[in-house]
Amino acid sequence: MLLALDVGNTNLKIGVYDRRRLLAAWRLLSRRDQTADEYGLFIESLLRTRGLEAQAITGVAIANVVPQVQSTFELVAEQYFGHPAFNVTAETAGVPLEVDQPAEVGADRIVTVAGALARHAAPLIVIDLGTATKFNCVSARGAFVGGAIAPGIRTAADALLSRAARLFNVELVRPKEAVARNTVTNIQSGFVYGFAALVDGMVARIRAEMGGDPVVVATGGLAPLIADVTPSIQHVHEHLTLEGLRVVWDRLHPAPDGRRD
Repeated sequence: MLLALDVGNTNLKIGVYDRRRLLAAWRLLSRRDQTADEYGLFIESLLRTRGLEAQAITGVAIANVVPQVQSTFELVAEQYFGHPAFNVTAETAGVPLEVDQPAEVGADRIVTVAGALARHAAPLIVIDLGTATKFNCVSARGAFVGGAIAPGIRTAADALLSRAARLFNVELVRPKEAVARNTVTNIQSGFVYGFAALVDGMVARIRAEMGGDPVVVATGGLAPLIADVTPSIQHVHEHLTLEGLRVVWDRLHPAPDGRRD
């Protein structure tokens, strides 16, 4: 079984795979001051809630965009699961990089693309709605050719509320109307419909530049909320980055019996 860890600036996503089958997944807040023991014990306890034991893990794959915690998760892999961490980078994920500076591309972007390519044929526009809103573009040849990065919905909301004394935090849900009648629904309208318009507008521009008919795929915790009001999004997959980690792991660590089921 594979333990897949997607270490982001805001969330830590954890998945356990038995070959291709996702047995369990969790999304937690990331904490840069957490120790390896704290993470290790907590992940062990999560596994036990699903009837899984640490000894059953045969590999640990990590995609990390927070360099400060790299050594922490490497210790977790070795001390709590008995395996060296397999660190996936953009340049080792198996997706060709046709960009100006390949070394600058985040591992999470390419791993997410790898997950999308396992489900859909290129060309693709893969939108990750996380701390940042990332548009990842895949050519008909299956190469990552760049994209765009905008603020994430919650990142933008936090920035607005920290600077506007009379505004306050609200639940990010879809309001009934774009023309809102109170402060709560005004904020909800601006962020839900506003980011939906951002996504539709960017997809239209990207489609015009890429040509062809790229499939538009969304992932991330808020993808279902935005996709519900965003006509350009065709598919939503919650765990594309974890899926990409599994795909890369399988490619570089084939099962002894050759099975992939």
